[in-house]
Amino acid sequence: MKVGLFQGLFDPADTAFVQEAERLGVDSVWTAEAWGYDVLTPLAYLAGQTSTIKLGTAIAQIGARTPAMLAMSAMSLQALSGGRFLLGLGVSGPQVMEGWHGVRFEAPVQATRETIEIVRKVAAGERLEHDGTVYKLPLPDSRGRALRSFAPPVRVPAYVAAMGPRNLALTGELADGWIGNAFMPEEAGAFLKPLREGAERAGRSLTDIDLAIPVAVEFTDDVEEAGRRHAGGYAFTIGAMGSRKRNFYNEAFARQGFGDAVAEVQRLWLDGDRAAAAAAVPMEIGLRTNLLGTEKMIAERLRLHREAGTTTLLVKLDGPADGRLATLERLLDLVASTR
Repeated sequence: MKVGLFQGLFDPADTAFVQEAERLGVDSVWTAEAWGYDVLTPLAYLAGQTSTIKLGTAIAQIGARTPAMLAMSAMSLQALSGGRFLLGLGVSGPQVMEGWHGVRFEAPVQATRETIEIVRKVAAGERLEHDGTVYKLPLPDSRGRALRSFAPPVRVPAYVAAMGPRNLALTGELADGWIGNAFMPEEAGAFLKPLREGAERAGRSLTDIDLAIPVAVEFTDDVEEAGRRHAGGYAFTIGAMGSRKRNFYNEAFARQGFGDAVAEVQRLWLDGDRAAAAAAVPMEIGLRTNLLGTEKMIAERLRLHREAGTTTLLVKLDGPADGRLATLERLLDLVASTR
């Protein structure tokens, strides 16, 4: 099991922390984008400040860039980093795509498929012709030409942040890795069954896919406080990351047995009672989607992740840099000793 790191990059201390993580043997570092900083620029900077750690996007929003532009950026980052770049993709949601980017949130699964196909075609040095339902290149009845990148061909590993069954099946079929948000190893089948089915339809197996699971990590004896706090942090995700009719996180939690609970959390949030919404999130959600508690408890969570098939832990840490580094060292030792 590998350990990756979720890390914003906003000041020199963040860069120094990533450099220390690289020294400790952390496999990868991942940045994110929502409606603040973008996901690619920090990795271009880190490419020049590090030498071995892989550099991933978790996630680059599909639709925020054309697939060809995404391919160009990915190829640039591969060149700058010496081949360390990992392209994590996700469809985001209608609030962000339609409200922030001005792009219709339509056919997200097909858009994911076609984006991966186009990125791979460009990166492989093929002439860009694509007759899809979302993208048609060159544009029909236009002056466009089927161009070929003049950059050297390069491999761009593609990861997908998928939660719905159709997108999970697509990930199993096409992707090099899966970014598994809202994942609980006790209920792994809710995600792994469609992933496996998609992989098998493509003549692959689940072991061909890097199962990268985001987890917050906190060593503490006050398990109830930590579990309650991390559970409450999901209130925004459950209440605001989607519409009243459709929220991918809520659907994922429902498939893992928390349907009634997340429906109530969403109702409270949308009614404006955010404190009550946070209090209504079951503590089990906070505990099961993260690594919280004593060393013995976290070792048990690591065992469950191994049994479920997790191959990469994408670690989220809070607090001062020295405390985060100590937690990271402790986790790395625990991962190494609980094989």
